[in-house]
Amino acid sequence: MLGTIVNTAAIVLGGLIGLLFGQALPEKMKRTVIQGIGLAVLLIGGSMALQTKNPLIVIASLVLGGVIGEWIDIELRLQHFGQWLEGKFSRNGQVTGFTKAFVTASLIYCVGAMAIMGSLESGLRGNHNILFMKSMLDGISAIVFSSSMGIGVLASAIPVFIYQGSITMAAGLLQGILSSQVITEMGATGGLLILGIGFNILEMKEIKVGNLLPAIFLAVPITILFTKLHLGM
Repeated sequence: MLGTIVNTAAIVLGGLIGLLFGQALPEKMKRTVIQGIGLAVLLIGGSMALQTKNPLIVIASLVLGGVIGEWIDIELRLQHFGQWLEGKFSRNGQVTGFTKAFVTASLIYCVGAMAIMGSLESGLRGNHNILFMKSMLDGISAIVFSSSMGIGVLASAIPVFIYQGSITMAAGLLQGILSSQVITEMGATGGLLILGIGFNILEMKEIKVGNLLPAIFLAVPITILFTKLHLGM
């Protein structure tokens, strides 16, 4: 749970800094720091992807995951979910400033490959590096969000703690069930999605990472199948 605790604290701290000093920070400085973190995200994603023992598993997971993700259109559904939440929390059809900040920040912090893969890595391997990197990103973005949207951003730390903490604990329970090879290929597949996040942060290429999320979970049955059939081994 260490990674999730640090992530939660980073959002609260970043939100407080944004409320107190956010307006004084130059936009150029915020942009440059985020670009630096984007490069670090590429490093983490690349190093994870290179740990694969069988690239065919990663390729098959991404292809099938992309097909399923596009068919479901996960990113579009997430947008609709955000709009639905805003409508539920609105008063007389109007979304309050606090609610808008809370819903927007919660969705941004909870949805994505880094939240899922970071929590899985934390629970399965005790490796918190992804969540530590996510903490830096979330902390910096919390400064920006809270300086413009208000205190509701700080409240988003609560669903982040519950969501990521639940995935981490569930992954910990599966640790004795999943083989080391399955965990490795899940990590490698998730690493490529994190690379995609890095490209998006740097605005190099827009990648629909959300629609590729099923690939992480498809890596489990595909690894088991490839192992039994001795494919690419």
